[in-house]
Amino acid sequence: MSHREAEKAEEWCVVAKEHDQVYYDLTCNTPSYRHPTSIVSLRHSLELASVVVFQSNERTMASHKLAALALLLALLGCVAHTCQASYGYPYPLSAPRKSTPPSAPALSYAYYYKTCKGAEKIVRDVVQAEIKRNRGIGAGLIRLFFHDCFVQGCDASVLLDKTQANEQTEKFGLPNIGSLRGFEVIDKIKTKLEAKCKGVVSCADIVAYAGRDATYFLSNKKVYFEMPAGRYDGRVSSANETLFNLPPPFADVALLEAMFAAKGLSLDEMVTLSGAHTVGISHCSSFGDRLPRNASDPMAMNSRFAKSVTRKCKSGSSTVDQDIYTPNTLDNRYYKNVLNHEVLFTSDATLESSKTKYLVKQNLKPYVWEAKFKQAMRKMGGIGVKTKANGEIRKNCRLIN
Repeated sequence: MSHREAEKAEEWCVVAKEHDQVYYDLTCNTPSYRHPTSIVSLRHSLELASVVVFQSNERTMASHKLAALALLLALLGCVAHTCQASYGYPYPLSAPRKSTPPSAPALSYAYYYKTCKGAEKIVRDVVQAEIKRNRGIGAGLIRLFFHDCFVQGCDASVLLDKTQANEQTEKFGLPNIGSLRGFEVIDKIKTKLEAKCKGVVSCADIVAYAGRDATYFLSNKKVYFEMPAGRYDGRVSSANETLFNLPPPFADVALLEAMFAAKGLSLDEMVTLSGAHTVGISHCSSFGDRLPRNASDPMAMNSRFAKSVTRKCKSGSSTVDQDIYTPNTLDNRYYKNVLNHEVLFTSDATLESSKTKYLVKQNLKPYVWEAKFKQAMRKMGGIGVKTKANGEIRKNCRLIN
C-alpha cells in the first residue's frame, strides 16, 4: 500500500483503540493488519468508509465511523487469509454499497414442464426426505437461498468450491464459512436431475426450489407457493462480496433497511423475511454482543431468557435454537419472541424499534405473515437473475463448466 494509505489506516486504528480495545487487538494490532493489500481493495474500502461517514447525521456519526472502520480493517486482515468466523462477521460492520437492483429477466412458472417434466417433484422428494431425517437441514436450505440471492443475485454462486483459479469463493466469506448447510442436498438433487435431463435444470433454480420446499415442509405444509424459474448459473463468486451484501446479526433497523433496499426489497419485506429466524440454530459467538445482559438496554434479552442462553452456551454447546418454543417449525412465533425480548441477535431485537414494531404486530395476526412470506420469497428469488448471455447451466453445482 502507498505511504498515504498506510497513514490513513493508522488513523482509523487510533479511533478503534479509543472505542474498543478488544477490537483493536483483533485487527490493528496483528501481523495480518501489516500485510500488503491490493491498492484497489484498500481504496475501495476507504471510499466506502467515507461515504458512510459523510452521509451520517450528527446523532449517528460516531457509530457509523466505527462501522466504516470495521469494514476497512476486516478487508486488511482478510486479504492475509487470517480471518476466523462462526456466523460470522468482524464487529461492527459498515453500511452497504449503494446500488440499484437490476431488472430481472422474466422468470416463469412450470418452466421445466416441457424440457424436464417432473423436475420440481424430484427436488421436493429429496428435500422432504432430508428434512424427515434432520429438520435442521430445512432451515439450512432456506438460509442458503437467502445467502445466494443477496450476493451476486440468485445464481448459485454460493455453491462454488474454491479452485486454483479462485481460492476464495462465497463459501469462504466471513458470514458463510462454517455456518452454511445443505450443499450435499443440492448435490443429490442435481445428480438426479442430470440423470433425467442432462444439462437442463440450473443449480440456481434448484436452490430456489429447495428453499421453497423447505418452507413448505417446515411449516407443516401450511406455507406453499409456486416458485418461478429460468435462472442461469453465475460464473463469478467472491468471498469479499459476502461482507458487503449479507446483513450482520448486530445490524440495527437503519442498516437492515438499507441492505434490503439495495436488493429491491422493502422495509415490510425485510421484517417478513426475518421471520425465517423462527427455525434453525445460531452459534453462541454470533450474539456475544448481547451477553451479559445489559439491563439499561431497552431491547436487551429478558433476564430469564438471557440466563437460559448463557447457561446453554457455557455448558459446552456452541449453538442455540433461534426459537426456543417452536425450533423446528416455520411459523410466526418469532414475532412474539421479538416483543417478549426472547431473540438472539441485535438484528432481531431491533425490529421492536418504532419504525418496524407495527409490522411485527401485524405479522402476529393469523395467516398474515404466511401470505407475506410467500410473496417476499418469490420476490427475493428474482434478485440479480442471470441469463444465457451472462450465465450457464452447470454440469456440477460446485464448479463452473
